Amino acid sequence: MSAVPLWFDRKFEFNFPVEQYPNVCVRLRGAPARLEEMLRGGAHAVLVRRPQEQGKEKWSAQEHAGHLLDLEALWMKRVEDFLSGGSELSVADLTNRGTTEANYNVRPLEEILAQFRKARCQLVDRAQQIGPDQVRRTLFHPRLKQPMRMVDHLFFVAEHDDHHLAKIWELIDPGFAKESQ
Repeated sequence: MSAVPLWFDRKFEFNFPVEQYPNVCVRLRGAPARLEEMLRGGAHAVLVRRPQEQGKEKWSAQEHAGHLLDLEALWMKRVEDFLSGGSELSVADLTNRGTTEANYNVRPLEEILAQFRKARCQLVDRAQQIGPDQVRRTLFHPRLKQPMRMVDHLFFVAEHDDHHLAKIWELIDPGFAKESQ
């Protein structure tokens, strides 16, 4: 059983100051390096092993990395949502069908890592071009059913990164789950 709380059970309160925007951007920029550090040099059999949890096959460490890559397009679309003048953020595919169908376990790890780094740099570069008024602008998040500022959206992305990095760590270091309980 995973010690990492379920992502969809998470609740968010976005009550920190907008001045945290640079800190959040730095956190996002560092995600590819943290992912690479965790996965590079790992035994292929460990990275692609799919654990069983409550009778269901779950994602491998490499599939979690692929999922991070998959969501970069959504995160960028949501950044553009803030700039386009709409009232609601783009909806995510909550089934994560794209990750399941991408078959990341047969793709080279270096390809996944390079594509994630490239996409994440594009996201952060775009976010850093945005002015203070747009950072404060709010849009409605369809799943969380609450308003979000641009800085909140990027914080949400960083938290999502950390969720999957924790899942990956748990998969590649079996002692992690036991230590955290």
